[in-house]
Amino acid sequence: MLQAIRHITVRLIRNQAAASAVEYGLILSLVVLAMMGALVQFAGATTDMWNFVSTKVLEVAG
Repeated sequence: MLQAIRHITVRLIRNQAAASAVEYGLILSLVVLAMMGALVQFAGATTDMWNFVSTKVLEVAG
């Protein structure tokens, strides 16, 4: 079993297509991290906006 895993690992290391797949995976992970950061910023701004609206509505209603 261990030799089979070692054999597969060596084949992947020597395979150029595997190297390209790893590079694409790294690029994709960076894009996802950037999207998550932007979403956190957007969510914070949206939450602040709705909290402001809620406060104003409660002031008018109360």
